[in-house]
Amino acid sequence: MNRGAASAPVLRTDMLTVRFGGLAALNQVNFEVQRGEIRAIIGPNGAGKSTFFNCLTGVLRPTAGKIFFGGEDITGLSSDRISQKGIARSYQITNIMPNATALENVRVAAQSRRHSWNMVRHCMSFHDLVEKAEQALDKVGLLAKAKELASNLSHGEQRNLEIGIALATEPTLLCLDEPTAGMSAAETHETMALVRRIAKDFTILIVEHDMPLVMELASRITVLNYGAVLAEGPPAEIQKNPRVQEAYLKT
Repeated sequence: MNRGAASAPVLRTDMLTVRFGGLAALNQVNFEVQRGEIRAIIGPNGAGKSTFFNCLTGVLRPTAGKIFFGGEDITGLSSDRISQKGIARSYQITNIMPNATALENVRVAAQSRRHSWNMVRHCMSFHDLVEKAEQALDKVGLLAKAKELASNLSHGEQRNLEIGIALATEPTLLCLDEPTAGMSAAETHETMALVRRIAKDFTILIVEHDMPLVMELASRITVLNYGAVLAEGPPAEIQKNPRVQEAYLKT
């Protein structure tokens, strides 16, 4: 592999700014993540974490600044265009179709990446999509529950189904927004193992409030506070940073 290509960031933001009226939810954020990294983004409530994710995934259009993905300027693209470029996201609140099966949830996501919608053609005739959906379910440990209604899955299984939905879009970059929220200790442990497994194939950005999980899982951590980058570095360095302790870790 070309060393220059390997060292180029998969994602970079340049002076990324989002204002709501007079409030700067993000203030000139410069950020980059390397291919294959697990990067955690932490910070107190209102620090700008969700706003940052919303910009990266096309939910919000930045007020100023740029977003580059694989060297391409994707600033202001719609969420469906960004998904097609290779950025996928799971949400803080489970975002599934409860009355569809696990397989159908994931198949729809695969279809959004590979085919335009076709209401005439029967969905199950897309054999390649079903195969992709099954592969995604297998990666998140839910293949045995492919025919189960999503509403019948446990909370932890629903959260992992959402990761499967994201994987079905064949992303390069996977953005996980509090993937262990509301999980039991056992479910959290299983999801940590899942994230480690899929990190072999994807670059992962994770927003998470569970600090022991973050410290164990992430290779680097970016700390946001009042919409700006307060600190960045490996977990051990972040734990010892007095500014981070003051702003976040002690609270």
